[in-house]
Amino acid sequence: MSHKILIVDDDASMRDLIALHLRAADYRVEEAEDAIAAGYQVLKSPPDLIISDVELPHMNGLDFVAALRADPATDLIPVIFLTATDEHYERVRQLGRTEYLMKPTRGDVLLGAVRKYLPASYSSSRMLRSLASAT
Repeated sequence: MSHKILIVDDDASMRDLIALHLRAADYRVEEAEDAIAAGYQVLKSPPDLIISDVELPHMNGLDFVAALRADPATDLIPVIFLTATDEHYERVRQLGRTEYLMKPTRGDVLLGAVRKYLPASYSSSRMLRSLASAT
């Protein structure tokens, strides 16, 4: 079974482009246009990885991931931030289990970052379930 990746970006064309690269590499893709919609999707069915813009309507990507990190059920989900500026680098680093890529990013660079967090043999959602059952 392939890994599930959630793309969070308010720009539909950016979501489409990212999804094109991910699907070509056999990843399952879900999309959300803002952090609130993404939060519902994560709670309903946690992805193995999230790719998020920093600047989002309603709640920025940094606050969204900080909320995920505060919940033991979602704090292990890795996140790749795609953003047009590097002004948030330090805060991204403090969130842990994150990568920070500048837009525009080449497809091979994005896929390399995805592979860093999603080894072929084990998904984050399976890891989360096994950790939850062990406690």
